[in-house]
Amino acid sequence: MSYETIQLLKEFWYKWRSSRVLILFIVFVALFLDNMLLTTVVPIVPEYLYRLQHPNDTVDDTYKFLAKNCSNREIFKHRSYFVRHPTEFRAALNTSCMWNIGWALNQTEVQNAQRSIILQRENRWIGLMFASKAFVQLLTNPFIGPLTNRIGYSIPMFTGFVIMFISTLTFAFSKSFGLLFLARAIQGVGSACSSVSGLGMLADRYPDDEERGKAMGTALGGLALGVLVGPPFGGFMYEYVGKASPFLVLAALGLFDGLLQLTVLQPGVSGEPVEGASLRTLIKDPYILLAAGAISFGNVGIAMLEPSLPIWMMATMGASEFQTGAAFLPASISYLIGTNLFGPMAHKIGRWLCCMIGMFLISIALIGVPMATSMYGLIIPNGILGFAIGMVDSSMMPTMGYLVDIRHSSVYGSVYAIADVAFCLGFAIGPALSGFIVQAFGFRAMLYAISFICLCYAPLMLFLRNPPAKDEKISLIMNENHNSFSYTRSKSLDNENGY
Repeated sequence: MSYETIQLLKEFWYKWRSSRVLILFIVFVALFLDNMLLTTVVPIVPEYLYRLQHPNDTVDDTYKFLAKNCSNREIFKHRSYFVRHPTEFRAALNTSCMWNIGWALNQTEVQNAQRSIILQRENRWIGLMFASKAFVQLLTNPFIGPLTNRIGYSIPMFTGFVIMFISTLTFAFSKSFGLLFLARAIQGVGSACSSVSGLGMLADRYPDDEERGKAMGTALGGLALGVLVGPPFGGFMYEYVGKASPFLVLAALGLFDGLLQLTVLQPGVSGEPVEGASLRTLIKDPYILLAAGAISFGNVGIAMLEPSLPIWMMATMGASEFQTGAAFLPASISYLIGTNLFGPMAHKIGRWLCCMIGMFLISIALIGVPMATSMYGLIIPNGILGFAIGMVDSSMMPTMGYLVDIRHSSVYGSVYAIADVAFCLGFAIGPALSGFIVQAFGFRAMLYAISFICLCYAPLMLFLRNPPAKDEKISLIMNENHNSFSYTRSKSLDNENGY
């Protein structure tokens, strides 16, 4: 190989390694794996915990009494009510079966009825386990943002991969609730590192506001794809291959991402610390808080559905593990479409308007979910829900960077720590409270309450229509707008002249 060829290969390597598109791909893969692990466990954990605690799946005397007095049709018809009110169920059995049916119920239906009530009791613990990741991520984010200002984005990004890899293997081989809880909590630390450093890296590499919106939309597409693939993938692999299989596949994909980061990012400390607005200063900014609130309230509905929807489907529809995972497919597909569609479009029509419409649609979709009587009835409300959340996320994530540009200094680690905190708040509060709310008020009442909150929050997006900039930033914005107009005008003249 000649010297010239070697030099060409070196130049190509350095150019490829510094490519913005490749950085975007790395962030895309990191968000994809994080959220695929996040959602893969959704259809697995309720059934797996039930099997751990009830290995023989026995039927108690209460249900044997039912088997002698009630029909399959009648017990299935009324089971959803008694799942929510088990004490009334047992009180009714102390007298007689009120349905006056004289032929026996087969043992499978009895076991299903018993399992539904047990799963409903476990809903609180499952919700707390799901929320543990978001709580840990919430606590970690305020440290990761300022850290990236001091040492750069590459080391926190790679640290996130290492922690995520450990969490994935822990999920694969854990055989107790405690270890599953630990694996979920560890994932929160890795997610904080990957999300904050990844989004901050993109904001830094894409300084133009319109380009940044497109890049953020593409990166959030990785998040959407992970959410899309995770539940059906986890349900299918668990039901037909085994509990460890989906996590081992994710661990292998994680190794690919780690090697890519080592090759391209070459983790190391950046030259000098970058001075930016402090976390406390950014938190006091009402416009940043308003955008962060939209991210939180936009995601709290789907966060509440993650632990409660599979159990509600098991109780009311007799759904299998694969069906409970597949129920999230419409939301995931439409979220993928929404983020990629409104990433570039929101800049043109107004990000505040996209977010406000998205909040209204979330409110409508949450009302429609408990009206479904079969898995197919969930397609439309879940599809609308995912599309609307995609509108909110793809418009507010670039808005956070834009607000820092015009109101503070263009350093993005801390502001995306706030954005990730907002995201985590939804996924911490939602699952943690869902089990208690469902048990106290019911599945339908829970979703109606969140729907009303989103409906009330939507009009507040009007304040983000034209947020005020600091005096020293106004000339910069005017200059950018002038340059953008000149560029567009020159391109149109070139087209008119045939160039």
